[in-house]
Amino acid sequence: MPDPAPRTRPHRHPHPRVTVIGGGFAGLTAAITAAESGALVTLHEAHGTLGGRARTAEGPYRTNEGPHALYSRGPHWAWLTQRDLLGPLAAVPAREGARFRFHRHGKLRRTPPLAMLRLARRAPEQAPVDMDFTTWATGIAGPEAARAAAHYAAVALFHHDPGSLSARFVQERLHRATALPPEAHYPRGGWGEVIDRMAARAWDLGVRIETSARVDALPENRPVIVATSLDAARRLLRDASLTWPSGRTVLLDLALRADRRSDPFVVSDLDAPGWLERFTAQDPSLAPAGQHLLQGQFPIAPRTPKADGVAHAERILDAGFHDWRARTVRRREAIANGRTGAVDHPGTTWRDRPAIDRGDGVLLAGDQVAAPGVLAEVAFNSAITAATLAVRAVGALRAVKGAGAARP
Repeated sequence: MPDPAPRTRPHRHPHPRVTVIGGGFAGLTAAITAAESGALVTLHEAHGTLGGRARTAEGPYRTNEGPHALYSRGPHWAWLTQRDLLGPLAAVPAREGARFRFHRHGKLRRTPPLAMLRLARRAPEQAPVDMDFTTWATGIAGPEAARAAAHYAAVALFHHDPGSLSARFVQERLHRATALPPEAHYPRGGWGEVIDRMAARAWDLGVRIETSARVDALPENRPVIVATSLDAARRLLRDASLTWPSGRTVLLDLALRADRRSDPFVVSDLDAPGWLERFTAQDPSLAPAGQHLLQGQFPIAPRTPKADGVAHAERILDAGFHDWRARTVRRREAIANGRTGAVDHPGTTWRDRPAIDRGDGVLLAGDQVAAPGVLAEVAFNSAITAATLAVRAVGALRAVKGAGAARP
């Protein structure tokens, strides 16, 4: 889509205007929501392209920033569908679903422990907020199942020690990640295709989108929605209280030449938190013909070297992917530090995270703020709330301006 920044549209209303800082999933959701309510909106994105962590790489390998999927029971699913923004989805063929493997006791297995599946069926509301997941789950299903469940849930946590987190927080993610039918769906062509459709929708609504437009100081015009990472928001707002724990994980992208043997579709490590997925199983267009595209994430502790996460990934590859080193045609590694969403420790919930409304017309949106949901749902829910509050503020400002103009 061409950069809409240099184009202009006639203003439908006089000022005030909603300003959105950040052009990722949260920023675009907020901009669309505010514009649909009739507000004038300007969106600033520091990078040359929109999307944030939802960007999909250009070129022959259509990688996301780590494993990505859309959960179909979340509120953003209905919102995207209603606006025809979801687009075509890539289904996992039945034969590929049968190649889901669990790494347990050093070997690949077709099934996880039965006690883990029984634990996963428990409603999240049954899990306590003020107890860690391992303690709670061990009392119900025993230590082995508790350990396996915590490590399996890491697919939605990106954390090196998921068992230490709040039982309620982990159980919600475990319950969603093991739901039948599966909640995870894959936008064909990668998440970037969804972002392109959202950007087009924003433009059609009159949103002024400015890319390569870094904002280093909070704008004076309010309301303003800061839809950046929490670290960036803390610097921009000069507010030291804007902190919340997140995960740290090694991201691996790997392209392999196809082999006559059957590569697994997914390997979930139940011995330690780790996840490796062959994304071309559901969408072959993500890599050149005859190649497989794998993406994985292997959480590491705060001071653990990247090499440890890479070594973990290679152990999983050795266990499941025949002769993968000789078949490798592309490899990329990175660390995602504090960029994988909020994690809630015992005694805390999403309500304890940094508030969306910061006062004085400043609002936050993103995946580490006070909004419910799993993965991208937090960014979506916070964006809807922030946009709603911004539109109300715009209405109040217009009313004040109107009253002033009516005075003799």
